[in-house]
Amino acid sequence: MTNSWSLLYDIMYGPEDEHNLNTGTITIFENTMNNESTRYKYSEQEILKELTDYIVRTYDQHYSAGSDKIQTLDLIEACGDGEAFCRSNILKYASRYDKKGTARRDIMKILHYAVLLMHFNDKNAQRETYPQ
Repeated sequence: MTNSWSLLYDIMYGPEDEHNLNTGTITIFENTMNNESTRYKYSEQEILKELTDYIVRTYDQHYSAGSDKIQTLDLIEACGDGEAFCRSNILKYASRYDKKGTARRDIMKILHYAVLLMHFNDKNAQRETYPQ
């Protein structure tokens, strides 16, 4: 299937990059959801795994442990402020980036709140579609 990303890839990478692809400089990640190969050049697959692991660990923390506990974010969303809360936390962690704690942890928090923001955006609005 041809899409904008594959066309962009073809423009960005010429025959000399096929050598890099074949020698492992560019990683091929098998997307088992739709049986397509995705080319990652910047360690995205490792970063996505790290983000997923980080998010899973947040559910083991004291404020969300147990299936009968209500998370504060659920209460915030019940008031209609889920998107604003997530957006504000993205700004908070981006503005303090590398000043408090570790830079990598700040980035993980930004990304986690971005994922949550997408969830609430999808829940509260028409989902955007992207041409394939």
